[in-house]
Amino acid sequence: MTADNYNSFLRVDGTATTGKFSYSAVPTTGDSKSIAVVVPRGEVVRNFVHTGALDLVAIKAAVSLISVPFDEEINRDLSCRFGEIHALVEHPEPWLVRFEREILEMAHNRWIWSPAAQSRVRRHDVSASGIRQKLVRITKKVISRSVANRAGLSVLSSIERFSSRALNRTDDYRALFRKTRPSLVFNGSHVHSRVATQAVQAAQWLGIPTATFIFSWDNLTSQGRILLPYDHFLVWNEQLKRQLLEMYHLIRPEQVIVTGTPQFDFHFRPEFHQSREEFCRSAGADPEVPIVFYSTGMANHMPDEPRLVEQIADMLKDLSGAPQLLVRVYPKDLTGRFDELKSSRSDILFQKTEWDPSWLTPRFNDSFALVNALRHCALGINVASTVSLELCMFDKPVINIGYNPPDIDNDEVRFAEYYDFDHYRPLVESKAVDVAWTSEQLRELIHQSLHDPGRRKRERSTLIERMFGQTLDGRSADRVANALLNIAGGQIEPE
Repeated sequence: MTADNYNSFLRVDGTATTGKFSYSAVPTTGDSKSIAVVVPRGEVVRNFVHTGALDLVAIKAAVSLISVPFDEEINRDLSCRFGEIHALVEHPEPWLVRFEREILEMAHNRWIWSPAAQSRVRRHDVSASGIRQKLVRITKKVISRSVANRAGLSVLSSIERFSSRALNRTDDYRALFRKTRPSLVFNGSHVHSRVATQAVQAAQWLGIPTATFIFSWDNLTSQGRILLPYDHFLVWNEQLKRQLLEMYHLIRPEQVIVTGTPQFDFHFRPEFHQSREEFCRSAGADPEVPIVFYSTGMANHMPDEPRLVEQIADMLKDLSGAPQLLVRVYPKDLTGRFDELKSSRSDILFQKTEWDPSWLTPRFNDSFALVNALRHCALGINVASTVSLELCMFDKPVINIGYNPPDIDNDEVRFAEYYDFDHYRPLVESKAVDVAWTSEQLRELIHQSLHDPGRRKRERSTLIERMFGQTLDGRSADRVANALLNIAGGQIEPE
């Protein structure tokens, strides 16, 4: 399958197909349910449009989008599928509301005080420059500590919700919802919700049910507080459900639905699988030579990562057979920090990432690149990345780098601390991944992994089973569609 028949993959002669499910398209009627989908970030397009989730919803309910703007091609595709796109705009809010939310965020971090929260606080402390900024930062930290407990957070959350409504300056979204009368408003990514806040809270003020998707496995312990009291939450797995219920005691178990995450559906749909020859041709690789796949991280979290990539390339040169190094630069990294390496090291292959820079939007073709890099590599290396999970799904050896590049001081950032983060520590403890704490250990682990790829096979299998159960079947999009329709009052069933 190629991107050329993307449209036919989702809609063929009045049907929509994902995985083993096939649905007959039924024209919606005037009394059908209506679901408004808030799109605050480009990854929502990948998760719910590219996977066909919203096409499935559209069979039994009218779907409308409230979205940030994308490029002309993406906007045209979305309009063809779902009609008029309503603009998602962040209107200026009063100082008091913004201040209350900042204190809530800081108090929440202090309350959970996870290693990831501690790291975030330290980075913000370091970024405060000048006496005035430092004094303001200290003052806010003192205030936030006074409410850094469950009761304090509950009271402050209620105050923030009251202030947000009392001082609201726009009626645009309420006017939109009064006109369109949705049965449900679904925010496709709670972690990118600042721009979505005003739309979602407008629905709540009108008594319209709301739902959101917990975007990633680290969101609850690493990405701050959920400000809006959604009625329903869709999550990756049972572990995230437990975390959510423990952290937010007012949420009831029946409000949280385990669907799996659609972003992994591509991995398990055969139509996305390329032969090794086809993949290597697109990547400029030799199909007869093993591929070591390095996926980079965020520039501010993994500074000077190009030095690590060059170091690995040099290590591979010394191995028999000289395995190829294929690098996938983190698509959200727009710094250009790998440009020099691309021009100076012809022996390092850089995979093309097809993301539009407007709101960091993956294009459909990009799913082929990632899926097949995972399938055809012999070994994956990264710094505490979600890609480690994906490599384990394909039973590939994984090496994580736990030491800083040579010129990065521990006071600036510590790669080693990422492996103590709440979401990532279970991977290390499971022994499904190896962590190289020194460059010498990295060299040894590369050699060992390439010569004995089955060494951690049982641990990888156990980890994936424990984390995902039966959700890695290419059908999370189906479960998301059913969940949204159930909440809105309808359901689709497989033929």
